[in-house]
Amino acid sequence: MANTKSAKKSALQNVARAKRNLARRTAIKTATKKVMLAVEAGAQEKDVQALLKDVAAKLYRARGKNIIHRNTAARKLSRLSKHVAKSAQAAK
Repeated sequence: MANTKSAKKSALQNVARAKRNLARRTAIKTATKKVMLAVEAGAQEKDVQALLKDVAAKLYRARGKNIIHRNTAARKLSRLSKHVAKSAQAAK
């Protein structure tokens, strides 16, 4: 356990940050799943694009706050965009 007042405060801050980071990572996963389900359900292209835009915003925010690595964010968005584009191509 922390011995000094500043160490105790730091420990509390670390817990709060960990919760916030976990919430952001979870939100990214949820948004990604929404896009995948929309694609599989054959939703309208504009709806899927809106969901994809939401995922991109969440990924870029997490990347900027060093919650996930920049290459991880780029990889996730690239793969998801590729999946959306492939389904849009098949729908035509």
